[in-house]
Amino acid sequence: MTLQNRVTPSGEIIADPARGLFMGNRGILHDDARRLGKARWRHRNWITCLLEFRGRRRTVMSPRRYTELFFLDEAVALAAGHRPCAECRRDRYRAFLAAWMAGGGHAGPTPKAPELDAALHAARLDPATRRQHTFRTELAGLPDSVFIRLEDRPLLVLGDRLLPWAPGGYGDAIARPSGGPVRVLTPRPAVAAMAAGYRPELHASATGACTAVSFRHAGQDR
Repeated sequence: MTLQNRVTPSGEIIADPARGLFMGNRGILHDDARRLGKARWRHRNWITCLLEFRGRRRTVMSPRRYTELFFLDEAVALAAGHRPCAECRRDRYRAFLAAWMAGGGHAGPTPKAPELDAALHAARLDPATRRQHTFRTELAGLPDSVFIRLEDRPLLVLGDRLLPWAPGGYGDAIARPSGGPVRVLTPRPAVAAMAAGYRPELHASATGACTAVSFRHAGQDR
C-alpha cells in the first residue's frame, strides 16, 4: 500500500512510492487506518528530519503518533515550508537560523525556535485559502535552491538552469531565462536564508550525478 505521505514543493501531500532524503512532520494527520483526514497540519513547528537518528525505529503512520512525511531533498522541504529539526539536524538548524537572521529575517538576540516557526507559518500559508502562499519577484535576483512555478510545474533554480521536480528526482534541465517576474513557491524566510548563504542538501539528480540513494516504499516500517 502506497501511503499518502510524500510532500511536493507546493506543500501538498501525495501518495507516491518514492521516499526521498528527508523525513518531517506537522503533527498527527492520519487515522488508525493510516489515511489522511482533511487537516494538513496540527502545529506550527514544521520540521525536516534525518531518515535515521540514534538507532530510533518507528512504524510509519502508527495510531496516535505523528504522521511521517517524506521529501525528495531539503530544497523541496524548504519550499513546502519546513525548516531543519533542532535535534537530529542541530548544526543545520543553527546554520539556517543564522542565515535567516543575516538575511534580515530577525533583528536583536537570537530567537528561539517558536519565533522562527511563527515567521515561517505566516509566510508559507495564505490565511484566506489555508493553502501555500506564493509571491512574485524577478527571477534574476533569486538564489540557488529556490523553487518557482512556471506553466504549472515546480522548477528548482540552480545556476543557469531550471530543474523540473518529480517525486523520484529532477528531470532534464532547461535554460534559466535571463530575467522576468516569476511565481516563487519557497517562503520568503527560506529565500532570505538561502540568499544569505544557506545551502540546502540537494538530491543527486540535481547535479546530474548518478544517485546511490535507495528509494524504499514510503509505507514500510522503520
